[in-house]
Order: sequence, then structure tokens, then C-alpha cells
Amino acid sequence: MLESEGWANHTAVGLERHGEIIAGVVYENYTGPNIFAHIAGIPGRRWMTRNFLHAIFHYPFVRLGVERITAPVEANNQDARRLNLHFGFQNEAVLRGAMPSGDLILMVMWKQNCRFIGDRHGQESQDPRRA
Repeated sequence: MLESEGWANHTAVGLERHGEIIAGVVYENYTGPNIFAHIAGIPGRRWMTRNFLHAIFHYPFVRLGVERITAPVEANNQDARRLNLHFGFQNEAVLRGAMPSGDLILMVMWKQNCRFIGDRHGQESQDPRRA
């Protein structure tokens, strides 16, 4: 599914603060039931707001209707692995030797396990205190 032009079939959601992008997600390889997501944020910038988390999970699960999100993470990237586990991703597979640095871990989040969509964290709430 990789295109010779690079990121040919992708979309992104970003968070800007004071003219600077401090966090974002790039989505690629949408297949219907699955989409790949690459999540990043500047450490210490307090970007994990309720609204941003809702947005980055609402887009694939609700707007696109996927059942799962796959997040590939290099095995030696402890910060990214810890962040994805905090979000609720689970390790699904290890691709041994797939990266110059070593292994690539495929992490998965299933729609039914995502705590960032729906009324608790999201925009569906009519209560202005939760925005």
C-alpha cells in the first residue's frame, strides 16, 4: 500500500498553540475496518487535553467508522510506547528487524475499548463545563 510519492493517501489532525504545532496525528492506509495512526507531541507542552484526545479518536472511529486503529512504534521508542499504552493501545505484533533500529511493534486500539469517544470525553456532551 505504500506509494512511491510517500504519504500519498493520508490525513492529519494537529493541535496548534500560539502559532506552533505542538501535537498531531497522521493517519494512513485506511482499509475500512482499520487505519494506521502515527501520534506525536512535544514533551511537556500539555497537549493531552480532553478535546484533543476526543478529536484524534473521534475522526477514525466515528467519522470513518473503523473498528481498530493500528499504531506502529519502534521498539526502542519507550516514550511513544508508554504514551500509546496510556491511551489504551495494546501490543499486537512484533516485526523483528523491520526497522534500522531493530524491531517494530504494532499496537492496536479497538473502538469498543476507546475511552476518548462518546459523551465522557467528547464533544457530544451538551454540558458546557465539559468542553
